[in-house]
Amino acid sequence: MGALSQKHMLGLEYVPKADIELILDTAFSFREVLDRPVKKVPTLQGKTIVNLFFESSTRTRLSFELAEKRLSADSINFSASSSSLSKGESLRDTIQNIEAMKMDLVIIRHNTPGSAHQLSNYVDAVVINAGDGTHEHPTQALLDLMSIKEKFGHIDGLKVAIIGDIAHSRVALSNIYGLRTMGAEVTICGPPTFIPPFIEDLGVTVSYNLDEVLHGQDVVNVLRIQQERMQSALIPSLREYRALYGITLERLNSLKHELTIMHPGPLNRGVEIDSEVADSEHSIILHQVLNGVAVRMALLYLLLGGKEQKGESNA
Repeated sequence: MGALSQKHMLGLEYVPKADIELILDTAFSFREVLDRPVKKVPTLQGKTIVNLFFESSTRTRLSFELAEKRLSADSINFSASSSSLSKGESLRDTIQNIEAMKMDLVIIRHNTPGSAHQLSNYVDAVVINAGDGTHEHPTQALLDLMSIKEKFGHIDGLKVAIIGDIAHSRVALSNIYGLRTMGAEVTICGPPTFIPPFIEDLGVTVSYNLDEVLHGQDVVNVLRIQQERMQSALIPSLREYRALYGITLERLNSLKHELTIMHPGPLNRGVEIDSEVADSEHSIILHQVLNGVAVRMALLYLLLGGKEQKGESNA
């Protein structure tokens, strides 16, 4: 395997196509490991990885922890509520104290945009962004790209729609960067209050009519409403949102072509997506979950396995 051009994985905005292709190719190799009877390799034996999660997480945290165990790395799980942070210590001091214990890589999820980038200025260890506020969630976008490539064999030229709460979704932004870099045509769709200003500058098409959008897409990535990040109510009701933007079986049956459905989770069934759709043959949601472990294994391997060869630039 080659080496990434980045020391860290802070976001996909400036990650070149060659790096994304290397990550995906490596992830497909690790998928084979996950399909073996013995799903563990000694690749990162002796490496120490710290998981810093300042926000609630199920899929992402478990996926990273499983990826670390599959690669035989030593993991430390950090709890902000029981740490010295609760006693008034700064994040910088906490992290630098942890690094003094010789960690090799830190994975951070934080509710403040830019927190992962800031962390990379405090430590010599490799940093992976597991979600920073409404900014980016690069590993989610990478596993989405892997799932699309697994389904279609390619990404270039595909038409992909991202539906829902674009303004508050870090998944949406990372997906836009990654999909555009890999040559996909991206359309975003949702209520006007969920569409950020100047989003067209990223090379995407904006629509407010879901039924028109669905007729021209290969893939639809459905986002949940990020109520925990909203400062005020931006839609009249969940019932109205479902009527206008919910991915229902009736909507899928009205199409004359096959549509692939994705969702980063957690699902709000009966709101942005119906159970009949989420559990149907159109859905690759469970493939995304498995591919998440493979992608994170690939990143850990590439960022730590060939660390000495990496450049010092930040993604």
